[in-house]
Parts: sequence; C-alpha cells; structure tokens
Amino acid sequence: MTRRVEGKVALVTGGASRPGLGFAIAERLAEEGAIVILTDVDAGGVAESARLICERNLAAEAMVHDVASEADWTRVVEDILGRHGRLDIVVNNAGILDIAAIADDHALAGLRRQLEVNVVGCFMGTQAGVRAMRACGNGGAIINLSSVAGKVGFRGSASYAATKGAVKLMTKSVALETAAEGIRVNSVHPGIIRTNMQQQGLEDNSANYDAIVAGIPARRLGDPRDIANCVLFLASDEAGYVNGAEFVVDGGYTAQ
Repeated sequence: MTRRVEGKVALVTGGASRPGLGFAIAERLAEEGAIVILTDVDAGGVAESARLICERNLAAEAMVHDVASEADWTRVVEDILGRHGRLDIVVNNAGILDIAAIADDHALAGLRRQLEVNVVGCFMGTQAGVRAMRACGNGGAIINLSSVAGKVGFRGSASYAATKGAVKLMTKSVALETAAEGIRVNSVHPGIIRTNMQQQGLEDNSANYDAIVAGIPARRLGDPRDIANCVLFLASDEAGYVNGAEFVVDGGYTAQ
C-alpha cells in the first residue's frame, strides 16, 4: 500500500522541542513516506529530533534556521531545492508564547517578539513555500499552525492571540491567491496540547490551570500526535479540495 505522502519533500519548522508539535508532525509525515527537513534555531535539539526519526529507518534531516530571518528562509529553501529538486509541503509550526496581562510592563516587548516569530516568520515561510512550489510546478500544501487563541479569547494572552489571529486570516488570503495553481494553504488551531511550550504557558497561568483543563470536554490535554494526524491529512492528496480552511483540534474546547 502506498503511504499517504510517499516521495514528497516536507519542511517543518520548530522541530527541536520534544514533546513538541514540530517533532510529532515531522515524525508522522516521515512515517507516511515523506522526506522531512526539520528546522529550528536550536541546533542540538533539531539534530537530535532528526536523529530519532532516522533511527526508525525514516527519512529526516536537520537544519539550523531562524524563521524570523529572511536570509535564513532563502538559504534553507534553496538548499532543499538544490539537493531534492522539489518542495511539496511546508509546515509553519515554529512559534513562541509570551504570557502577559495587557498592562504589564513587558507586554509590548513580548508582542513585538511574537509578531516577528509567529506572524512575520509564518508570512515568510508561506511566501517561500509558494515561490518554491510555483517554480516546481507540482502544486503543494502549506499548513500554518495557529491556535484556538486565534479564535477565542484567553485571559493574559492578548499579544499571543493577536499573532495567532493574524496567522488565520493571512492563511485564508494566501489560499485565494494560489488555489488555481494547486497550492493549498490551510491553518490548524491546536487547543491545550501537552508540549513544552504549552506547559510553560500553563505554569505562567497557574491560577487558571485547573479551570482550563476542567473546561476541556474531552477531559484531557491533547497529544502532539493529535495535531500531527490533522497536518498529515492536509498535506496529503486526500485533502485535494481543502483550501483556505481552519481546522480546530481542541477536544471540543471552542465548541462551548
């Protein structure tokens, strides 16, 4: 049986953290036949992520990459095209979380840094993906990681929510530009997932932790693989008519 993304070349940003969405997504794509290039600013962490995937006789590579750097995007994509001759899937997963009430002294600085990584980085990744896919002429799939915080409010997360809301609408707008070329652009909105970054956010909002978890209808935190399975679908040809859509994976949290 042919695997779901057999022979496709996939770039997944933010792949160093474990447990983390980038690693889980890369692993799942590799399981289904993709050659996966994981990137991150953390050289040691992303190298270890790739090693763990390769240890399973799957295809993974690691590259050091600052998603907020235009030069890095150019270098990474040119390298991938030079060595593999194609780029079929781009997953803009890299992101940072800064918890701050709107009146906190560091709130504005946190917003600016999150804008650089979460919005500008995602914008450049989408742009680089579109350009590469157009050059290859095979269509492709771009999946941008937003958040349920891009759909509903969370106390203490105004700056993070602003960036994730931006990702959602940027994704829809680009999808309208590229749909006729077979380049599909969709967003995934994770809920409360058991990752290193989410744990940081829960710890920073310790007073709200019990209320957040109790408010999930599924009565559990999500697993990174829950998100990876959604991304796999969007990256595969099974989602050939899915474009400009937003997929919420949150155990029912935002259905309330």
